[in-house]
Formats: sequence, C-alpha cells, structure tokens
Amino acid sequence: MEITKIKLVNFRNYAKLDISLNKTMNIFIGNNAQGKTNLLEAVMILGLTKTNRNTIESNLIKFGKNRASLKCKVREDKLLRELSVQIEEGNKKLTVNSTLIKKISDYISNLNIISFMPDDLEIIKSSPSIRRNLLNIQLSQLSKKYLNTYNEYNKILKTRNEYLKILFTNSIADKKYLDIITDKLIEKAVIIYTMRKEYIDLINDKIDKIYEEITGEKKLFVQYMPNIEIDSYDENTIRDSLSKSLKNHYKKELNYGVTMYGPHRDDFTFLLGEKDLKQYGSQGQQKLSIICYKLSEINIFENICGTKPVLLFDDIFSELDIKKRNKLLKYVESGIQSIITTTDLKNIQKKYLTDAYIFEVENGNVTKR
Repeated sequence: MEITKIKLVNFRNYAKLDISLNKTMNIFIGNNAQGKTNLLEAVMILGLTKTNRNTIESNLIKFGKNRASLKCKVREDKLLRELSVQIEEGNKKLTVNSTLIKKISDYISNLNIISFMPDDLEIIKSSPSIRRNLLNIQLSQLSKKYLNTYNEYNKILKTRNEYLKILFTNSIADKKYLDIITDKLIEKAVIIYTMRKEYIDLINDKIDKIYEEITGEKKLFVQYMPNIEIDSYDENTIRDSLSKSLKNHYKKELNYGVTMYGPHRDDFTFLLGEKDLKQYGSQGQQKLSIICYKLSEINIFENICGTKPVLLFDDIFSELDIKKRNKLLKYVESGIQSIITTTDLKNIQKKYLTDAYIFEVENGNVTKR
C-alpha cells in the first residue's frame, strides 16, 4: 500500500499543497512549527478519520477559512483509489472514489497506517486509556469485526451504566433487564479480549528481535493486563471469569453507577527483562520500545491484510545516537512506504538517502529538493 499524491486545501497552516510521494522513503526537513507534523496529521485523518492530537476539529481548518479539504491517492497492488475528507465546523464528509461513505467502519482500512509521534511516549508514561486507544486504533484497521464489536460493546456499556444508576435510585426497577444487558456485554467482551490477546502475542513474536538488533539489549516484552483474572483465553473461561467478576461486585457497581470490569478497563505494560519501563526505563528506552512496537506491526498488517501499511514517523531521530538511527532506518528503507520528518539529515548514511524523496518545509510551503 502506498500514497501516490496528497492534496490539502486550508488545512492547518497549509493554504494549498499538492505533492507526489516516493513509493519508499519520503523525508520532510524543516525547523519546528513549520508544518511537518501537520502533514503527518493530515495523512492520519485520511487513514483513520481523526488525529492523535487532542484538538477541536474546527482548529484543523486554516484560520479565517470555513472549510478544509484533504485528499490522497492510494495504490494497493494494481488498484488505485482516491480518499477524501472534507471538514467543516461541526461536520466531516468522507468519500472513496467520489462515493460518500456514511459509516466510519466502511471507510477505515482504505489506508492502513502505523505512526510514531513524540506524544507517543505517553503510551508508556500515561494512563491505561492511552494504551487501550492504541489497541483499538490498530485492531480496527486490521479487522472490521473488531471495530464493529468494539462499537457495539461501548453502546451496551453506556446502556448498562445508565441502568445501574436507575436501579440505584429506583427500588422497583427490574434487575432482570440488567442481566439481559450484562449477557450482551459479556458476549462482546469475549471477542475483544480474545482479539487483543492474539494481537499482543503477534507483537511479542517480533518486538524483542527488533529491539535487540537496534539496541543490543534483549528481552523486551509486552504484557497484557486485563482487569479480570483469565487463566486461559478460550471463550468459556473468559465468559465465566467476567461473569463472576460482575456478579461478585454488583453492589459496588450499583453504588458507583459504572461497570467496573471488562475490556474498557484493560491495560498492558512494556517489560525489559524484569524491569517495568514505565517505572524504571530511561526516555531513550521508552522511545525505542514504542518504535519497536510499531515496527512489529508491519508484519501483522502484511499477513492479515495482504499489504504493508504506510509508516509515519515524526521527529524519530531525536535522542537517538548515530548507530541507532541507521539501524532503525534498515527497517524503513525498502519494501514499504515511509513518511519521515526531521530537523536535519545529520549523521544519516548516504545510502539511505540515495533513493529517498527529500522535501523542505517552511511556513506551510513544501518544496522538493
């Protein structure tokens, strides 16, 4: 999978942009606050319909304008399609080959992406919700079944939480209805738990080898941490465990008015040997662990989707020494399209730059070298 062209109109600080991309490496150079990250953000929106930044959608539109247009052409094998996202205040319109797409689940997977942004350090440092969001984004690209199941789970979860509040305040409310909702919730939860565990197992098949090749250190591992005890990930065991947890803590849930057990409270952690990188890892170890996690996904996408994703790497070289920079580039050099931003090309071996497209970015203007 590769992006052949990108067109932006009135997006962030871009009044107008129309560029063609290399099928392998594309490097965008510029000082900070010139628009490099905005370009990657546009690609994320074209792939996922949303950005990884916490931002109001109206702020995506260039100041003084009332509409932004994002378009790209994507080639997958011999198939070429045009994706378009039109953003107006309070409204977003998605099209594929000029056909309006009303459901996000029907749009996602037209452009598969793996991204690394400086804010991704929060994946290790911050709350479990950040890590769950990562799982949900990537699994939703890989599987419509997961995306639909997760959306259905959230709807049922909202209904269950609302009915818990009703039961707390209304003594004659029917608890049997809660049991029906709970059974439906568990049905969806079993699928989510199973698919998340399978996905993290696939990550662990690759991540340690990649980390060792880049850093020389061994035993990087991602540990899945559901908030219920699961001895085995067969459907009956998961169902019984979640059912037991919900039943045993019914009164507590009633008092708080929230569902306290289920995949909406999952977490995972990065371990280097016995060391939890959240508590004991250096910033360099944390950054490289997340990068290796992302690189581990390439093979997963290729095996499941039959095509490689597009890599988006923002400011990837900062805090990495020369040796690690160039070892990292081995993974993004060939056979996959990458869009990389950096402030300079210092200490990058020329062999990696020979076939790359290099663009200079200054105040929303992009020129190819």
